[in-house]
Amino acid sequence: MLTITDLSKTYANGVRALNNVTLDIPKGLFGLLGPNGAGKSSLMRTIATLQDADSGSIVFDGINVLEDKDAVRRTLGYLPQDFGVYPKVSAEDLLHHFAALKGYSVRSERKEVVETLLKQTNLWEARKRKLGTYSGGMRQRFGIAQALIGNPKLVIVDEPTAGLDPEERNRFLNLLSEIGEQVVVILSTHIVEDVTDLCPRMAIINKGTVLLTGKPQEAIDGLLDRVWKATVSKAQLAEYQQRFNVLSTRLVGGQPVIHVFAESQPETGFAKIPPDLEDVYFQRLRQHAQAA
Repeated sequence: MLTITDLSKTYANGVRALNNVTLDIPKGLFGLLGPNGAGKSSLMRTIATLQDADSGSIVFDGINVLEDKDAVRRTLGYLPQDFGVYPKVSAEDLLHHFAALKGYSVRSERKEVVETLLKQTNLWEARKRKLGTYSGGMRQRFGIAQALIGNPKLVIVDEPTAGLDPEERNRFLNLLSEIGEQVVVILSTHIVEDVTDLCPRMAIINKGTVLLTGKPQEAIDGLLDRVWKATVSKAQLAEYQQRFNVLSTRLVGGQPVIHVFAESQPETGFAKIPPDLEDVYFQRLRQHAQAA
């Protein structure tokens, strides 16, 4: 269990990145959902001991994360949103280097660890290739391979599927799902489907504040019978956005299709639809904006 209590962080430029964040994160995949700039990366970096908090506490498996950073790092795997590789070095050689840094000093043991990780991340056939030739998805799988060196009990991945094509995204998410069966995995993302498909528990965060935490399906059930859909003309869109609580708008066949949150049918032409996590997400973000 990872327990975060009243965690706050304000940067020197006055931006309040974390505002009394409190979360209980159990073993398994935990989705941290929020728009860009919501504070997700700030929270991930703080848990990963890359920056200090102003106040609050983080405890993982009995370790005080903010005070005993070395102990946390020994049990942590971290894949940041942006990570660099040496483009002219092979995946195999760089993993050997990282494994040596993690304390695998015996070559035979290190070789076994690297081979296992390359096979687990489906990079075995490409292990001799230079990292500069890897696709985006292959780079992400290499990133998770290096994060798994040392059998971490806590794995943090920050926006891992951004920019991946559907096939690579599915491959990467399946890999995360397998890892999450044994350890705490925090998946930080702004892609709602990643959380819907994978995470038994989740939180929505915006402007450093936790707006919702719990099981995705329970959050979805909370909107039952209160989400309505209609196709409107582009000329009418602004009027509908003023009159109703419009959750989302997307073009379908060139025409705007809107989802509206309402206790009863907004007007003739609206059809009641089963809500999904995207509806929950936008409803919480709009509710937060209105309260600000």
